Amino acid sequence: MQNRGRQRRITNKAPVWSIGIFSGPKLSALKPVNEMPVLSAEQVTDIPAEFVADPFMIQAGSTWYMFFEVMNAETGRGEIGLATSVDGVHWDYRQIVLSESFHLSYPYVFGADGEYFMIPESHEANAIKLYRAVSFPTNWEPVKTILEGGWVESSVFFLNGLWWLFTNPVAPPSQILELFYATSITGPWHRHPMSPLISGNHRIARGGGRLIMQDDRPIRFAQDCFPSYGTSIRAFEITVLNTSGYVERELEGSPILGPGSLPWNHSGMHHIDAHLTGNGWLACVDGWRP
Repeated sequence: MQNRGRQRRITNKAPVWSIGIFSGPKLSALKPVNEMPVLSAEQVTDIPAEFVADPFMIQAGSTWYMFFEVMNAETGRGEIGLATSVDGVHWDYRQIVLSESFHLSYPYVFGADGEYFMIPESHEANAIKLYRAVSFPTNWEPVKTILEGGWVESSVFFLNGLWWLFTNPVAPPSQILELFYATSITGPWHRHPMSPLISGNHRIARGGGRLIMQDDRPIRFAQDCFPSYGTSIRAFEITVLNTSGYVERELEGSPILGPGSLPWNHSGMHHIDAHLTGNGWLACVDGWRP
């Protein structure tokens, strides 16, 4: 989530973000597992937290690990927190695992070549930075700047022998979707000839979570920022993806997440990380209230 902490501290009119767990037989039928959020600022014990948001989770062995933005109420900067779970439903906050002199959020965590990596949003550093777990899940080190410039909600995945990077320039906010590709996660990264894929559309451009596979097709999630930032999540099936072409279509039932009936997500939702399990889809999400 783009840093607006300093403005929040001045106006005191900030939305309060929390994290929940949803499940369902298909993406368009996800429902909350619990009535209350599984993680909120109150669970953070090692820094003064204003909110938690942008969750990504990964299963290693018999344990689920969730990484997410924790907004530090004192500094107005996001840091990356960690929670763990044995069942993916009940979570225990552990600690802050990554902090920098610049804002961090959207901790896109993934495995590759037997190691764990993370690409957090770091637009204040004017770069997309790749981090590697020196000791998973608590110790992370920067590996390389994979793209210069101010980018947010950077999402990568591997398909057909290539790494694909979807990302959004910080300005104009939430309106442009760019695509890059590379043979290695460290680059060099090449701008797709059809990029920007989307321009001037704040309803479908901004990334909204991990890219996933469903029925052998990639699924891209996007934030619908109408009528305001953080309203809902839309899902798109990518039908053509190669170094010369790109085509996507919106899934039936999209938007798949939006303002809910519970207090914690009553005003909207803007993030999903969905995993296919033996019981259907299990997803960590976030939502907000005034």
